[in-house]
Amino acid sequence: MSVSALYPGTFDPVTNGHHDLIRRASSLFDRVVVAVAASPGKKPMFSLMERVTLVREVTADLPNIEVTGYSGLTVNVAREHDLKVIVRGLRAVSDFEFEFQLSNMNRHLNDHVETVFLTPNERYSYISSSLVREIASLGGDVSGFVHPRVESELLARCGRD
Repeated sequence: MSVSALYPGTFDPVTNGHHDLIRRASSLFDRVVVAVAASPGKKPMFSLMERVTLVREVTADLPNIEVTGYSGLTVNVAREHDLKVIVRGLRAVSDFEFEFQLSNMNRHLNDHVETVFLTPNERYSYISSSLVREIASLGGDVSGFVHPRVESELLARCGRD
């Protein structure tokens, strides 16, 4: 039986932690759709199309990965792509309460979709997109947190190219 999954997120920007989870999900599922959320309320640094492009570039080595942008409900994206599993990352215990609430709401909205939680490799457990953006904007070195292509875009966006 073929099982495919959805890995949604804002990915502003995509980090090595995201890549780790995408890579691991790609080994667990036949197909993984990485869904980049528009998330206008978060006021992302990169446009939706820029984020989609960066995720595609970072995951180009993984043949069973598809990348798409979306706005609206994540469960609707799962339905549109005929996906029964949503993959979510948990970096720390503090992530669990929100993710648990989100997974229960998603199940209420579509009881045919299950949420699976993955934890990143411990060397990525402290990395978040918001911290990476802040470090880059303050002149810090982000090379250990993101793919070189993402680093280049971050530096350019922060006027450090």
